Amino acid sequence: MKNFLISALVLSLLIACGAPEQSKINESKIKSYSWSLVTTWPKNYPGLGMAPERFSTLVEEMSQGQLKVKVYGAGELVPAMGVFDAVSSGSVEMGHGGAYYWKGKVPAAQFFAGVPFGFTADEINAWVYRGGGLELWEELYKPFNMKPLPGGNTGTQMFGWFNKEINSLDDIKGLKMRFPGFGGEVFKRAGGVPVNIPGGELYTAMQTGTIDAVEWVGPYNDLAFGFQQVAKYYYYPGWHEPGSMLEFTINIEAWDSLPSHLQSIVSTAAKAVNQDLLNEYNASNNRALQDLIKNHNVQLRELPKDVINEFRSISEEILETSAANDPAVNKVYQSFKKFMAEVKSFNAIAGDAFIEARTNSDTDS
Repeated sequence: MKNFLISALVLSLLIACGAPEQSKINESKIKSYSWSLVTTWPKNYPGLGMAPERFSTLVEEMSQGQLKVKVYGAGELVPAMGVFDAVSSGSVEMGHGGAYYWKGKVPAAQFFAGVPFGFTADEINAWVYRGGGLELWEELYKPFNMKPLPGGNTGTQMFGWFNKEINSLDDIKGLKMRFPGFGGEVFKRAGGVPVNIPGGELYTAMQTGTIDAVEWVGPYNDLAFGFQQVAKYYYYPGWHEPGSMLEFTINIEAWDSLPSHLQSIVSTAAKAVNQDLLNEYNASNNRALQDLIKNHNVQLRELPKDVINEFRSISEEILETSAANDPAVNKVYQSFKKFMAEVKSFNAIAGDAFIEARTNSDTDS
C-alpha cells in the first residue's frame, strides 16, 4: 500500500508539472493569427500582384484558417516603396516586392533580385536554396528586423520599350528610363538617366514624357500595363535581369510569435509560390508577345551585339567596384561568383549545349 501511495503521488506530481506545458502546446494549435501583407504591386496585378494572393490562400488552407494573411496592393496601406520600412518597423507582418528596391538601405540586397548577366531563374533558386544564398540574405536583413524568403521569379525579362531605335550607345545617352538595381547603374554609366518609379505609375510617366523609355518585366505584364500604346519599339534581351527573383519579407517578431507548424506552412507556401510564378510567366510570355506583334504592331528589336558587350563590360566594373567598397556587398558577391562559376561550368555541357543544339536544329529545318 505504501508503494502504491508513493507511485500515485509521483504520478500526480508529473501530471501537474506537465499540465502547463501541455496547455501551451494546445494553445499554440488553436490560437488564431491575422497578418497584413503589403506589396509594391497594384492590387491583383497579373503575375506579380497575384503571387501574394495565392500565398495567402495557401497559408489559410494549409493552416485550416489558423493563420490568415490579408494582402494590400501598393498604396492601399503603405506606398509601394514603403514596404521595407513597414515590415521592418512591425507596422505590418509581411511584404512582397523586389530586393533591389532597397539598394539605398541594403546595397547587397540587389544580388537577390536581378544582377546583369547573372543568374537565370533556375540558377538563382539553386544558389539561394542550396548554395548558401538564403543564409547571406537573412544575415543582411536581420539588422532591419526582417526575415526574407524567395517570393517568385519572372524569368528572363525584356530590355524595354522605346520610341526610337537603339543602334549604338549614342542612342542611350540622355534617355530617362525606369531602371532599378545594378542594371540602372549600368545604364547610367552608359550615359542614360535611370529613374526608379513604381509599376503603377509607369504608363502615365511614359504618356506624359516624364520618362523616355521603360523597363518593366516582359510581354505578359507589359501588355497588361498597355505600354504598346505609348511606345513602338520593344527591345531584347533583358541582359540586366536574366532571372528576377521577388521576395517575401517577414517581421522577425511576427515570425517568432508563430508556432513551428505555422512557420513551416509559411515557408512551404512561399516555396510553392516561388515556383508557380515562374511557371506562369513561362506559360504566358510568348502568347502575350505574339499578341503585341500581331494585334498591336509592336516592332520587336534585338539590341546590337556591341551595345550588349559594352553593357557587360560596364556591369563587371560596377560589381567589382561595389564589392571593393562595401564588405557586405563583397561577402555576397564572392558567394555569387563562386556559385556562378560552378553552374556555368556544368551548363556549358548541359543546358547551354542543349539549347544551342535545339536552336541549330530549328534553323536547319
